[in-house]
Amino acid sequence: MFRSSRRRIVTSIAGLVLAAASTTTVATVATPAGPALAAPSLAAAPAATTHRVLFDNSKAETAGNADWIISTSMPDPLGQNANPTSETSWTGALSAWGVALQRTGQYSLKTLPAGSTITYGGTGALDLANFDEFVIPEPNILFSTAEKTAIMRFVQAGGGLFLIVDHSGSDRNNDGADSVQIVTALLNSNGVDNTDPFGFTIDTNNITTDNPPAINSSTNPVLNGTFGHVTASILRNGSTQTLHPADNSSVQGLLFRTGSSPTGTTGAFFTTSTFGSGRVAVWGDSSPIDDGTGQSGNTLFNGWNDPAGTDAALALNATAWLAGTGGTGGGGGGGCTASQLLGNPGFETGTAAPWTATSGVVTSSANEAAHGGSWKAWLDGYGTTHTDTLTQTVTIPASCATASLSYWLHIDTAETGSTVFDTLTVKAGGTTVASYSNVNAATGFTQRTVNLASFIGQTVAVSFTGAEDSTLQTSFVLDDTALNVS
Repeated sequence: MFRSSRRRIVTSIAGLVLAAASTTTVATVATPAGPALAAPSLAAAPAATTHRVLFDNSKAETAGNADWIISTSMPDPLGQNANPTSETSWTGALSAWGVALQRTGQYSLKTLPAGSTITYGGTGALDLANFDEFVIPEPNILFSTAEKTAIMRFVQAGGGLFLIVDHSGSDRNNDGADSVQIVTALLNSNGVDNTDPFGFTIDTNNITTDNPPAINSSTNPVLNGTFGHVTASILRNGSTQTLHPADNSSVQGLLFRTGSSPTGTTGAFFTTSTFGSGRVAVWGDSSPIDDGTGQSGNTLFNGWNDPAGTDAALALNATAWLAGTGGTGGGGGGGCTASQLLGNPGFETGTAAPWTATSGVVTSSANEAAHGGSWKAWLDGYGTTHTDTLTQTVTIPASCATASLSYWLHIDTAETGSTVFDTLTVKAGGTTVASYSNVNAATGFTQRTVNLASFIGQTVAVSFTGAEDSTLQTSFVLDDTALNVS
């Protein structure tokens, strides 16, 4: 039968016996003098593990009167003063925060300079894979699509994300987007999980003044950490969060606006959560992190040491919690929580992202059924010489002990006999981990699982490549993929 070169005439072949797919065993790869500082203990002490924290300055964090940097020396604050003793040793309204961490001897601090792009899984020294925690202090420029995906992938793989927002209308650079809108866009449209991934939303409000108290907890590590006990925070024109525990059961409000229930879901001012193997915290105002010192010409206020709150302890304890165990692998902040790492695993967003695919591969065409929902990835099926690809890059946390790739596969073919003509190759990091052909055709879907334990601690491209010869179509239909780690 003549096959269209566009898409696709399907011949259902019933009664073929499903042959076992050949799986290649992969080799194990080795993984690779000024104002006084706040009350928390700052005595330097050597540490076996370094917590690597990257502060963002790529999103206009110094626009207007803001000066949300730890130092004017970027990326390395030690270039300004290698042995800081007080917040004025470094220049920036976050210098008290940075110096307090530096003086413990347990932190390596860097800043992503203005004009930089946020990346994850790249080769740059400031790529998120080289850090345990990413601090975003009131961003004033929207993240690009790729940057949002990079941030979410970083957290998913075990990194810590510290978000500080401000009130609605706090557009310091007058580009039409304030920090509330910018973080909301990250949560709602990131290419990894757009369905309330952290279990909280940022409220569109502007609370003039309050001193939100902490919940009553003697065990929470953010409220009771090595940097002190948290009792309250200041709120001077800021916003709150609404919690959605049905979407993410780990979400927890730690401080609530006065009058709000500490066990409720509204009026939260400081919230923590987890996502994948990573950890997240959000603070509803930038006033508490302002130490009152910074670059000349800015109007700054000392919220860091304001007696109405214990903001220094809250910022530093949260930093420690988000950074987790530290280490030398990328995005290892939160340890390994059992999770699924692939974005858009069932293709139900209606687009390929964050997969990269040949045109037409991700489809809702009725000519081939999906395993679940309406969308799937349909490779080949043309009946002419043709190659389709489907690829997604994922970082498998070094802290995990197991990693497995699974997918539901249906193979439909017009070929007959036991000769291999058309093939589907599955690769991880360029290594073939499974292969199939027209000989494996059968009615319906079969779930396949491949062990990826040898790739733990690595950033790998998971790819599917379908190749047809010049005649008689073979369709390789994939759906409901997963890369599970534990």
